[in-house]
Amino acid sequence: MSLQVEKLEKNMAKLTIEVSSDKLEKALQSAYMKQKNRISLPGFRKGKVPRQMIEKMYGAEIFYDDAANELIHGAYSDAYDESGLEIVSQPKIDIVQIEKGKPFIFTAEVATKPEVVLGEYKGLSVDKVSDHVEPEEVDDRIRKEAEKNARAVAVEGRPVQDKDEVVLDFEGFVDGVAFEGGKGENYPLVIGSGSFIPGFEEQLIGAEPEQEVEVKVTFPEDYQAEDLKGKDAVFKCTIHEIKAKELPEIDDEFAAEVSEFDTLEEYKADVEAKLREQKAADGKTKQEDQAVEQAVENASMEIPEAMIETQARQMADDFANRIQSQGLSLEQYFQFTGMSEEKMLEEFHAQAERRIRTRLVLEAVAKAENIEISDEKIEEELAKMAEAYKMEVDKLKELMGENEKKQMKEDMAVQEAVTFLVENAVER
Repeated sequence: MSLQVEKLEKNMAKLTIEVSSDKLEKALQSAYMKQKNRISLPGFRKGKVPRQMIEKMYGAEIFYDDAANELIHGAYSDAYDESGLEIVSQPKIDIVQIEKGKPFIFTAEVATKPEVVLGEYKGLSVDKVSDHVEPEEVDDRIRKEAEKNARAVAVEGRPVQDKDEVVLDFEGFVDGVAFEGGKGENYPLVIGSGSFIPGFEEQLIGAEPEQEVEVKVTFPEDYQAEDLKGKDAVFKCTIHEIKAKELPEIDDEFAAEVSEFDTLEEYKADVEAKLREQKAADGKTKQEDQAVEQAVENASMEIPEAMIETQARQMADDFANRIQSQGLSLEQYFQFTGMSEEKMLEEFHAQAERRIRTRLVLEAVAKAENIEISDEKIEEELAKMAEAYKMEVDKLKELMGENEKKQMKEDMAVQEAVTFLVENAVER
């Protein structure tokens, strides 16, 4: 394999990779061996047709795609290592030459890690941390705990109100015709939860039990179902049950039920202490966010679009894995929210750019301040991780590859850079 590296504008690079004709021939033969059992010609048993006959009948190109895929995977991996570039995107592959008896040539266009020019990152301005707690905040936290312990009690003799939990049947129509997926029976819904299309739940307020109510809505222009985008619809709904929340009395008995304390006074004191801890932690986090935001704003860099697209795709994949672990497919999520893959990637794009800028600046700060993570700190972090996973440290080390350890060290250096920014900031 031979490699040529061409630096392009905006932190892009083109790798031109040439693979010998001998390796191409081996890949073509490999492709033939994989496909021969699926090819038949008159006069030959299936799987026994010579490669030369197949190429004569269908053209030599019949095996090019499989051969190219096989060669690209290994050759690009070798070129990645040999190039010495910090590649930060998936490659854009373009085949330049593939022909029997000649070298196989392809290009890979990639984004490379941008250089960061730091601006001012010391003496940044951050808010002071306060752990002061007002009595009203304690009461509000306890009231929220009471709401968690509320009972849903069936109510009669009144129509639906906001925050009620109802059980209803519904069927949707567009231009008088029922549409697929628009029907539900004995469906539980909390009014005001925002679970349905905007405007749907509000129109159920005032509905009487067992009386049909027509709810008129307009599907959003970006709704996932193409045939429903921007369409006016009418849902015929019937409420079968209405339930309202019944809050418990906030007294000593309530305190004993929801906490380890016997009296409401003790419970309140504990809630106040925890609120102070939370405010202190939130204040520290806010200082970190403020310092990092200013350091990023003061820095300059040119981020290649391919790097942002790769990050956005990774974030979308991570999101899909999270909701799938909760038993919801990505298609169901799109259907329930009116979101689409294109819109999701568009929203992740801005987040991806912010994440990249932040990471690059913090890495630059760590480098500028010679922040290095000692082996002792690595051992301490591994011990914490092992305790969290309830496993032996040595076993955890065995499971972690060198790339994971390197990544952990880089992540810790980045966090140390955040601490450095705050420690060298000025409180206002």
